[in-house]
Amino acid sequence: MPNPIYGITPFTLLDYPNHPACILWFAGCNMRCVYCYNPDIVLGKGKLSLQDTIRFLESRQALLQGVVFSGGECTLHPAIFPLARAAKDMGYRVKIDTNGTKPHVLKKLLDEQLIDYIALDFKGIGKKHENITQSGTFSTFSTSLALLQSAGISFEIRTTWHSTLLTQDDISTMIAYLEQHDYQGDYFIQYFMNHVETLETLPYAQHILDIGHLSTTDIRVKIRNGLS
Repeated sequence: MPNPIYGITPFTLLDYPNHPACILWFAGCNMRCVYCYNPDIVLGKGKLSLQDTIRFLESRQALLQGVVFSGGECTLHPAIFPLARAAKDMGYRVKIDTNGTKPHVLKKLLDEQLIDYIALDFKGIGKKHENITQSGTFSTFSTSLALLQSAGISFEIRTTWHSTLLTQDDISTMIAYLEQHDYQGDYFIQYFMNHVETLETLPYAQHILDIGHLSTTDIRVKIRNGLS
């Protein structure tokens, strides 16, 4: 099995709500999102083996409550199962950041009760999704959303917003889509990070999204960061 992990962030208070955690960065991705700020991870190879990663988790048991599986796209790796099992056996809570393209993997993880929280990326709808991700995978988002809703697990929806890729009307359309699919909960808008290396060179993003009227009875729209 190829080494699954590109690197590890040993401590974070930001990436797992209410839990001190580490982040396991899984190498590789099946999308090529133009605003991706992890090009080395997406295009790179794993540096740490399954055994290396388990040893790290063992060493942090007294310090951390959670483990975030991120990337790249963590659900592409068969190693996600033994790593999640090991983390749960050690008493960690497991969060997964996913683009939703592998709903059958999510289902198996859920069936084995290996996940405690999920962040599901909502890239866009239709052609916007395709332009941003350079892939024709929108249908898998719908499948994954339905799966998480039926599973009853805690999860959130999040969108990275760049002013030249998604308009205010696009965000309104995406919220309407979530409403039509009976989503209830927080919908996080993450501003594109200017001044960092990304997969493709993009113009400076103007962070002028007006969210004041976007929340609905069931969906609370929130800005997750104020990066510029």
